[in-house]
Amino acid sequence: MIKVLITEDSPVVRGYLKYILGQDPDIQVVGTAQDGEEAVRMVEMHKPDVVTMDIHMPKMDGFEATRRIMESNPVPIVIVSASWNPEEVDKTFRTMEAGAVAALEKPRGMGHPNSESSVKELLQTVKLMSEVKVVRRWSKYKTAKPGAPEPPSPSAEPGIRARPDTQLVAVGASTGGPMVLQTLLASLPKDFPLPVVIVQHIALGFLAGLRDWLGRSASMPVHIAEDKQQLVNSHIYLAPDGFQMGIDRYRKVTLQKDVPGYTLCPSVSYMFKSVAESFGDRAIGVLLTGMGRDGAEEMRLMKEKGALTVAQDKESSVVHGMPGEAIRLGGATFILPPEKIAGKLVDLASGARREGK
Repeated sequence: MIKVLITEDSPVVRGYLKYILGQDPDIQVVGTAQDGEEAVRMVEMHKPDVVTMDIHMPKMDGFEATRRIMESNPVPIVIVSASWNPEEVDKTFRTMEAGAVAALEKPRGMGHPNSESSVKELLQTVKLMSEVKVVRRWSKYKTAKPGAPEPPSPSAEPGIRARPDTQLVAVGASTGGPMVLQTLLASLPKDFPLPVVIVQHIALGFLAGLRDWLGRSASMPVHIAEDKQQLVNSHIYLAPDGFQMGIDRYRKVTLQKDVPGYTLCPSVSYMFKSVAESFGDRAIGVLLTGMGRDGAEEMRLMKEKGALTVAQDKESSVVHGMPGEAIRLGGATFILPPEKIAGKLVDLASGARREGK
């Protein structure tokens, strides 16, 4: 049984979450807290496997509660937030910095067209996050001991560089991705010689908050991509909600709705396939933490066409599904932790021509 503590100040939402989670035979709700102070105490008392965390609460909000829990009794924390509230969305990403491992929109009530899918996502996330190993505070990524040699990456031969006419870096991420993206993008220089296009699976309504949050630490401008937008070097583009994002051979964004054959929208697989077809060996692909296999086969396709590819390593991934599958399929040129991916991208792209600036 997966023991879950619910933290939510609204009695109605608290009751609904208890009902949803209590219906699953693999989950036991061990307690409910109506504010952050109570949550901190109940984590110590009940030792849950997962905590669902509201953001806006009296006495102590979700950010402070998460920070204290991760300092004293680390446990996977799933934020369950109201995506319509910009202030709450902003604090959601700050809470992820404090150690929360995932963020979801509050489940829709019965009768809403998205009710079933939102309930399914909550249950799936709680179960998956119960298996995540967290550490005190928010140092999720194990730091190598001084002097310890870096494990070798497949094909990581000295002197590998991208082609001088390389066109872009394409990045895919899902569960655990926002914190890794923050680490990665904050470490890229403002004159990075390529555009960076990203598909990050995220709950509906959180994308603008993600853009703003990443923009505070990134040295390059961060945009939500628009249809027919021309990519510019030293800029970052996030795939918008509800569209499949491709890149054509002229480095223009193409957005499409209702593309058959893809269960996720936006899909990393769709973007990677378009990049492989448009640019072949003139692209760099990066696949980060996430559940499932979205993008894995298409990363292999990119590599087969000559692109250089980077997969996040298992030790640093919240969930190693997507990058792990790419590695298993032979789709990764390099396997690296987040703090070393940016350096590798700079190294690979060092010979790229600065066009389109």
